[in-house]
Amino acid sequence: MKQERLISPSLLSADFGHLADDIAEINNSRAQYLHIDIMDGVFVPNISFGFPVLKYVAQLSTKPLDVHLMIVEPDKFVNEVKALGSEIMNVHYEACTHLHRSFQRIHDAGMKAGVTLNPHTPVELLEDIVSEADLVLLMSVNPGFGGQKFIENTYRKVERLRNMIDRQNAHALIEVDGGVTAANAAKLYDCGADMLVAGSSVFNQPDRHAAINAILDAK
Repeated sequence: MKQERLISPSLLSADFGHLADDIAEINNSRAQYLHIDIMDGVFVPNISFGFPVLKYVAQLSTKPLDVHLMIVEPDKFVNEVKALGSEIMNVHYEACTHLHRSFQRIHDAGMKAGVTLNPHTPVELLEDIVSEADLVLLMSVNPGFGGQKFIENTYRKVERLRNMIDRQNAHALIEVDGGVTAANAAKLYDCGADMLVAGSSVFNQPDRHAAINAILDAK
């Protein structure tokens, strides 16, 4: 059965001076999620949204929130992420000493648990935990900034991860974040990705709906 193509536009690339307008455009689009990057300036060399701003975002968004924590000690913020009404809480493999425990806390809070791998981190490290994950996010750029060039090795990582998930009969979705455009979307979906995060390729376009459609319908 052919998989459904999903897209999660990244608010990091939106116009912070007109967030309400940009969120309204996503609300009225075919996008299934809204991707939120939380950065602390420690795990990654940048700072993004704080929870007071995200509370406002959550009130405006009609799309489920796909929250990606690029921070140290993400377990401390399970309650704050849950309070936003988030559907997915995504933590970095590299930031979690006890990833299974992190998943338990996220699930106990009623959210789906996601894990992110940086470009240098092999998917094989998830062999013993992938069956507990609801989503695995593969970074296809180095995390921290938008607008970077796509790392070509990501296609192979998606294929290896898809094989692992299928071999274990696991249910985790595969998400890819970084440098995603209409030019590489079809290949990513074909390699086994379920959901693509698109920032600059959506919010830097004059017609956001057309940009989203171009990714979802890429051939």
